[in-house]
Amino acid sequence: MKRLVEHGLATGVERHFSEGVIRWQKQHGRHELPWQGTRDAYRIWLSEIMLQQTQVATVIPYYARFLARFPDIAALANAPVEEVMALWSGLGYYTRARNLHRCAQIVVAEHDGRFPSDVERLASLPGIGRSTAAAIAAFAYGTRAAILDGNVKRVFCRAFGIDGFPGSVAVERRLWEMAAGLLPATDIESYTQGLMDLGATICTRSHPRCTACPLALQCVAHASHRTAELPARKPRKALPEKSTVMLVVEYRGAILMEQRPPSGIWGGLLSLPELGRLLPSVPTEVGKKVLLSALAEFGEVHAIEALGDFVHVFTHYRLRVIPLRIRLSRRFPQASPSSYQWVPKKKLASAALPAPVRKLLDGR
Repeated sequence: MKRLVEHGLATGVERHFSEGVIRWQKQHGRHELPWQGTRDAYRIWLSEIMLQQTQVATVIPYYARFLARFPDIAALANAPVEEVMALWSGLGYYTRARNLHRCAQIVVAEHDGRFPSDVERLASLPGIGRSTAAAIAAFAYGTRAAILDGNVKRVFCRAFGIDGFPGSVAVERRLWEMAAGLLPATDIESYTQGLMDLGATICTRSHPRCTACPLALQCVAHASHRTAELPARKPRKALPEKSTVMLVVEYRGAILMEQRPPSGIWGGLLSLPELGRLLPSVPTEVGKKVLLSALAEFGEVHAIEALGDFVHVFTHYRLRVIPLRIRLSRRFPQASPSSYQWVPKKKLASAALPAPVRKLLDGR
């Protein structure tokens, strides 16, 4: 409470704030999402991991498919990681899928298949973290714990006029203190869901619907006409651009694919071979001799076709993809074991592929 007063919040505002959020959520919040209305920690955990940096509309079909294939945590823990990655394909941020599988294995092996109710123990599991742990504990066990995802940061920064980039250490620490001080004594589930709903449906980054917000009368950003300024955006840096030559190598209805290593970009996914990975020393400007040399172990090249370049944007850089379509007239036996494999085209629809690779193959 002391910290709240130092931040300029009047005595009792935490009760007024939380009551307003709870009352609004019960009347106007979301109640029909497929993971609501349950205390099953497995289903709640699955939805929370999928919702990290991903919108609800995108998550819903993936959530349904995962539950159909893995109805409980034991089924997920016992599945091959390749199958988990294949079901996750297209959802992005693939580290989440690897952590999801590893977390399931740990919960089954070390916690008898039951997620801990303690927030700190939950946060120590792969891929969960402090805010996600609090959400799981609140919805599954009614634990009184504070969440602070990106949407909630935006609500707090606007409601209380918090300057500075919310991802910076100092501002984030202040927001966590605020989140803990605003917790209600009861109705933690409605309060937690209400904060999520406000950030996702009302207090959106662009075009917030302030007239429908239960916090409008006490919102600093609304009163001072600063909703477009708060929260402060991350200081912009020019994204560096990298490039890669991606090869669509075809032979008799199959395409040459590479199983990526577990870590790094697209870890654990099937991807198209990249010339720089076949011959790391080659420059971006590729000559035909260099290309033929790279493909010599796979077969005899019949035709080469340049496809249209495109850019895929990651968080920290832009990747310019220079795709080439290669048709082989003869295929050579591969050395075993190998990270490269021939995959029939009809099986690629269900394979775990990075989004730009699927886009390239679908557009051929």
